Amino acid sequence: MPESPPASPPASPPASPAAAPAPSDASRERIVAAATALFADHGYDGTSTRRIAAEAGLNMATVAYHVGGKPDLYREVMLRAHLAEQRVLADALRTFRTLAPTDPAAAVTGLVDRYLDFCLDQPHIPALWMRRWLADAAEFADLEASYARPLIDSVRDTVGEALAALPDGSAVPADVEMTVWTVLWSTHGFCRSAVRAEVPRFRAHLRALVLRDLGLGAPAPNDPEHG
Repeated sequence: MPESPPASPPASPPASPAAAPAPSDASRERIVAAATALFADHGYDGTSTRRIAAEAGLNMATVAYHVGGKPDLYREVMLRAHLAEQRVLADALRTFRTLAPTDPAAAVTGLVDRYLDFCLDQPHIPALWMRRWLADAAEFADLEASYARPLIDSVRDTVGEALAALPDGSAVPADVEMTVWTVLWSTHGFCRSAVRAEVPRFRAHLRALVLRDLGLGAPAPNDPEHG
């Protein structure tokens, strides 16, 4: 009697696509995205958990399950905004340090440009901070010290040290920290203003303002604008 053919191995279940997020992760991201937009447009105090749930297309129990209460969600939104800003500034400051010894004016304008482009690309981040300037979410007073202050200090120290090391001593800034704050205030305000479409004009103005403030003169007339 002929032998029976060997049994075929059981079929493996189809693999899930590697990039497909788990349903719980997808729901969490929907909630965070909805909260980010609402906090930016209406502030923490002007946004309810019910409205966040409605924008995310989920019920309030699901929102609470994934992110906790509204305070937890606000901290998550602000942490993500901070980490995004931290990453772009760390990279921009590396470029600044490389260029500053040989061309400080180009290093400064490059740093200004990078931050402006970041804010234009991520307009919710300036909006979130501007809401805080209007006393929104006052119970989270620690965020300035935890998030804003370290970044301001890093830019101030890096720019100040680079200018102090210039061999000809031509750059004599009056107050580097206030220059950094001026860029922050001006850029955030511009990104939420009625003249937001005037990017090349604002970029040229901001460059010239910062160069003058840092004792580096003004950009050359043929300095190419990008916007």
